[in-house]
Amino acid sequence: MCLHRLRQNGIAVKFITNATKESKGGLHRKLARLGFDINSDEIFTSLTAARRLVEAEKLRPFCLLQDEAMEDFAGLEVSNPNAVVVGLAPDCLNYECLNQAFRLLLHNDDCKLIAINKARYYKRADGFSMGPGPFVQALEYASGKEARVVGKPQIGFFNSVLEEFHCLPEETVMIGDDVTLDILGAHNANIGGILVKTGKYRAGDETQLEGQERCLCMSDFATAVDTIITATSGMTTTLETTTQTITQTRTLTQNIILSTHTCYSTLHAPSIL
Repeated sequence: MCLHRLRQNGIAVKFITNATKESKGGLHRKLARLGFDINSDEIFTSLTAARRLVEAEKLRPFCLLQDEAMEDFAGLEVSNPNAVVVGLAPDCLNYECLNQAFRLLLHNDDCKLIAINKARYYKRADGFSMGPGPFVQALEYASGKEARVVGKPQIGFFNSVLEEFHCLPEETVMIGDDVTLDILGAHNANIGGILVKTGKYRAGDETQLEGQERCLCMSDFATAVDTIITATSGMTTTLETTTQTITQTRTLTQNIILSTHTCYSTLHAPSIL
């Protein structure tokens, strides 16, 4: 009901993700199977950002990506690679594949290292697991080249999201469960943020938001939606956070950017739909 309530109140909802194990189409199909009423054109992924960079700079990528993600790179010239693109790819991030990428970077001065994101870890059903960041840093260390990062929390990524969806930062709020990738990343692009205590949230994360304007922490997505709708309707609401009580009056919130990981982590609460 939360997504429906936001839309009923004239607030557009867009979905972003750093996930690189599957294509945008695959992600949309998964969300649809789980019951989310989402159109494909409401999703912006870090794979999309990487594809645009590759096309803009006429690169020929050697991709360390899962087969399911390669749909988003279909049609690109990949012979004689002059770029290495790294995402979360458990099937590829082994010694032989990483060494092949290392040799490309080492022996070609013009070969670029592109990290779809540098997340240190992510959460699976069986617990926290290493993200692509440690593998990207291994390639940086070995090759002496610095990776260009295209996903969250880069300002360029959030600016691309705003441009894609025709949003103004002062009218937009990011809701997510990762304080660094979601909330502080959005804050650096002048987008407001609400950290929710689900999914990747870890106790104490909210302390990183102390003193940051337009950044709050709430228990879950439904509470964040209640707050946004109440504030946007012109009513005054008091928001209790771990560090302060904030009196918030009418806001200009017209757009919500929602981390898809937050969608997954709140499936136990059907009200999100």
